[in-house]
Amino acid sequence: MNDWQDQTQEIADGIRRRVLEHVLSNNGGYMSQACSSAEMFAMLYSRVLRLGPSIAPLEPRKFGGVPGAPGHEFFSGGDYNGAKESQFDRFIFSPAHYALALYAALIEVGRLAESGLDHFNEDGSTVEMIGGEHSPGVETTTGSLGQALSQAGGIALARKLRGDTGDVWVMMSDGEFQEGQTWEAIESAARFELDNLRVIVDANGQQCDGCIDEIETGDPLTNRIRVFGASAVESNGHDLGTLEEAMTMSTGKPHFVIARTDPVRGLPLFGERAPLLHYLRFTSPDERAQYQAAYEEMVK
Repeated sequence: MNDWQDQTQEIADGIRRRVLEHVLSNNGGYMSQACSSAEMFAMLYSRVLRLGPSIAPLEPRKFGGVPGAPGHEFFSGGDYNGAKESQFDRFIFSPAHYALALYAALIEVGRLAESGLDHFNEDGSTVEMIGGEHSPGVETTTGSLGQALSQAGGIALARKLRGDTGDVWVMMSDGEFQEGQTWEAIESAARFELDNLRVIVDANGQQCDGCIDEIETGDPLTNRIRVFGASAVESNGHDLGTLEEAMTMSTGKPHFVIARTDPVRGLPLFGERAPLLHYLRFTSPDERAQYQAAYEEMVK
């Protein structure tokens, strides 16, 4: 590895450590999502996204209320991604249950305080288990899976019409391609030639009910996306060099990177629970002790 790859890998490793530490402290958490997506978040926040400095406080704010009339206290979690100026990229975070990994990424790159996860899922906190539009790093609430791509397409179209130079990036999970709205969004993005729309997909083969292939396979995913008019390439989601190449290529079309990932990357012990890897909660003190030992290996 060269210097940037070493630094980016340190961020990815830090994301996994922080999430496992949180799971140990709280007897639960979305662990496989952090295992599979850590390199993606590290690449986005340290290498690929063109963001301005965060305009949000390091200590996460309390929930300020829903959008309303002038004078309301609503604020956007997108503030952690910097100002929405024309030259900067916008980041739309789709799989809201990956929020724990997103918060850990923000901490690793200095956009959120080290103590940020102390407020996770507290009453009145914006550091929610399922990220909303006020949560750190989350610009829009995506509702049911599959809505973020449509939202990002609208933002990308507006930016294209305005002549903004910044791109719109979306982070998705592979399960979202079971939603019809996702395909409508791809078709529309291709129709409007949104070459400023770029998507990274965590293809970890998992969803809440188990392995995707045993429920409703999305493959051949890249070919299907191409048929709808966008460009799509596959990449090893843990290989930083090939991931950078896939994420930064210019195609003149909406661009999708299907990052094939391992849902137990860095934590092979978790694989003993396969195929049900969606959420980790300990079933006994002995099992918790095993994960504590795995954590101590991580921090050596």
